[in-house]
Order: sequence, then C-alpha cells, then structure tokens
Amino acid sequence: MSPDVPAPGGPQQDPEQWEQVLRAMLGPAADEAIARMRSMGVDPAAMAAASGLPADPAALQQAMAQVQRMLATSGDEPVNWQMAHDLARRQAAQGGDPSLSPARAREVVDALSVAELWLDAATDLPPSPGPARAWSRAEWVEATLPTWRTLTEPVAASLAEALAEALRPDPDEDGPLGLPGGFPAGMPFGDPAQLLRGLGSAVFGLQVGQAAGTLAREVFGTTDIGLPLLERSAPALVPANVDAFAEGLDAPPEEVRLYLALREAAASRLFAHVPWLRAHLLEAVASYARGIEIDVDQLEEAVRSIDPTDQAALQEALSGGVFAPRTTPAQEAALARLETALALVEGWVDEVATAAAAPHLPHAVPLREMVRRRRAAGGPAEQTFASLVGLELRPRRLRDAAEVWAHLGATRGVDGRDAVWAHPDLVPTSEDLDDPAGYDARRQAEAEGSADLDRALAEILDADAATGDRGPDEDEHRGPEGAAG
Repeated sequence: MSPDVPAPGGPQQDPEQWEQVLRAMLGPAADEAIARMRSMGVDPAAMAAASGLPADPAALQQAMAQVQRMLATSGDEPVNWQMAHDLARRQAAQGGDPSLSPARAREVVDALSVAELWLDAATDLPPSPGPARAWSRAEWVEATLPTWRTLTEPVAASLAEALAEALRPDPDEDGPLGLPGGFPAGMPFGDPAQLLRGLGSAVFGLQVGQAAGTLAREVFGTTDIGLPLLERSAPALVPANVDAFAEGLDAPPEEVRLYLALREAAASRLFAHVPWLRAHLLEAVASYARGIEIDVDQLEEAVRSIDPTDQAALQEALSGGVFAPRTTPAQEAALARLETALALVEGWVDEVATAAAAPHLPHAVPLREMVRRRRAAGGPAEQTFASLVGLELRPRRLRDAAEVWAHLGATRGVDGRDAVWAHPDLVPTSEDLDDPAGYDARRQAEAEGSADLDRALAEILDADAATGDRGPDEDEHRGPEGAAG
C-alpha cells in the first residue's frame, strides 16, 4: 500500500505522521514493532493509516494483507512468545551481558551460602531446597519467562476477547464506533475478532519482551519484584545488576552483595515453605484478568472526539488511557488482595533480612532504606507492566507490613511470627496494616466468634437428633394434645 492512501474523511497524511501515530499506540515497543514490520516488507505508515479504516475497500484490503503478513507468526496464542523471547534477549543484552567467569559465579554462590547461615538465626523457615545460582541477564530471562507467561496470558486473553466482543459488528446495523455492519468483501480476516486477537498477540508479545528484557537489567534476583518468578523456589543473583546498584553507595560492594543475598535467600525460603503463597499471588492476577471489560461507550466517544490529523490530540488521548479497560468492583477487590499480599511478602523479607544482617553488616540499616526507596519508586519496566497488565508490582504498604511482622516477632518470638504463614486465614490483613498492635485482639475476637457459632450449630444438631429419636411413625399416632391415638 502506498503512503498516499487517503485517511477517512480527510486529506492525504504524511507517512511520518502515521508512523508517529503507531509509536503512540505501541509505546516502548514501537521501535521493535516498526523494525519487525519493515523486515517482513510491511509499511508501518500504511498499517497505521489503515487503523483509520479508509473508505476505499481495495485500499483497506491491501492494508489488511500487510497486517496479515505481520501477524502470521502470532497464531492463536494471546501473547506471541517468540516475539517476547527474542526482544527480551536483545533488551537484556543492551550495554553488554558477558558470560560469568567461574570466579565471579563463586562470589555470588558464596554470598548466598553465608546468607543462609545468618538467616538460620532470624527465621524458623529452613533454606529452600533449590541450589544457589549466579546468572547473566540472558539466563535470568530464560529462567523467568515461563512465569511471565503465567502472569500475562490470562490478562491478554481476557482483554482480547473483551475488545473483540465490544467491537464485533452487527450485520444488520452500524456496528460499534460507527463502522458499517458489514466489512468489505474479500478482506483477509472475515472475523474482526480474529484480527484483534492477532494484533493483541503481537503487541503483547512485544511489550512483554520489552519489559522482561528491561527488568533483566534491573533486578537483583528472582524475588525482588514481590512475585516468585521460579516455579521451584531457589536463590539466584544477577551480579552485573548487584554491582551497578553498589556503585556510588557508601557501603563496600561485598557488603551490598551480602545484604541482597540475604533478601533473595529469605524470600526463597518463604516461597519454598509456604505452599499456598505462590498460587495465592498468581490467582489474584488471574482474578483481575477474568473481570476485564471494555467500556464501549467510552471507546466510541474517544474515537469520535479524536481528529486523526491532529497528532498531539491523538497522543494525548492514548496516553490518557481512553482505550484502557474499565476497572470493575471484582477487579478492585483482586487488586487489593494482591497489594496486601505483596506488602506482606516484602515486609517479612525486609524484617527478616535486616535482622539477620544487623550483627554482621555495619551498613544494614542504610541498605534497608535504599532498597525500600528503590521498590517504592519502581522502574520503567515495572511501569510498562502496570500499563500492560494493569497491575503495579510495587508494595505500597511495605513499611506498614514490616511493622506488623516486627510486632509479631516481639510478642510471639521468631517461631510464632513465622507460624502465621501456616494458613491464609492467619496472615495479617489490610486492617492489621492499619493497626499492627491490634492483631492479637482481632484474632481472639474472631476465635471467640467462631466458637459461638460452633456452639450454636451444635445445639441445633442436638435438637434435631432429639426430635429424630421418637421414631418415624410416632408423630402419626399422637392426638391433638400429643397423646397417642
């Protein structure tokens, strides 16, 4: 398709303008998307122009044929994982990612071994059974992508289905967004839902790859974003990122490495020996995904109000989230559960790692504060996931959660504090984060209420049993006053 295809209801558009529109739509993944299109002979300016649905059926058909070529590798998956994998590896390698020398790997493994010894005095949970490892950034990508698949596929699939359903045209009348109910004959995609799924698969693949690859240059290990990124928990560090974090700090690099090793090993113990925790966190993400809905009215209003010739207005609308799915009450509840759970995990790791470090590392307290600030601020990759998945992987109430665990450690001891992880009903709630000192009183009140309910139920069952003792025919032979007839 040539760049001079007219836009709907408007004059010819400069190809560079349409490419800028595409960049606004794809965000951080735009460069990779445009490069991939060009490598397959797809004109990105023509594809962006096609998003305005030209009135000429032949022009639209030609544009859609180009889109079809780009999406040929997407298949039926909600996320194009080949795209995600390739882009994540390239992003991780930016700035260099040399293989680790045996001596470099030994430094990390030794730090994790020391951390396990120190943690034995700070927690009752034993070390995770998995071996300690040192990874390059590329190795981190390969090890964690399966979990990113678990996290993002439910959201991608739900979003694609919701959008396809919202935009599915009615053959008897004008469809959503004012489009004609019937699409031009001979289009490569007879079902617009299939087109949307393919587009979503490609865009999600590019954005997941962008975010995972960027995270590979930021994270210290497998647990420092709050979610367990390995199916089988085991401590691992990325020494290149540890060294980058240590630059400019007052603490010696060896001390920084040991402190971060303590955090990684503590989180690995938690995920390894609290069997319900990983599933609980991932289910919160899945619950959010199941509730995705598209606000068609908002989408229609957005499209009507945007002049495709006004690049600034279009970029402002896209950045303002007018095309984002609306948040339902069920999703808000899922997000609240996830936020509380992330805070509790981070708070426990924060408390335990610092307690283990205090007797050995002079800079334990300032290092604790540096990590807290880093987690609170987040990075560009986490922001990308927030816009992509709708979830912020940051524990907003880390300090409150750490205070809860400190309170439980002071009142119950290390064993009693860690025993709280035995069951989901025992872990602190958002109410406990508001008032850590009231944890025990609230649990006692809950226990008393449960005991009252058990007694009431027992009385009902006893009464039913006493009534049943009369035998099946006894009531039939009693007179009006209860005497036998």
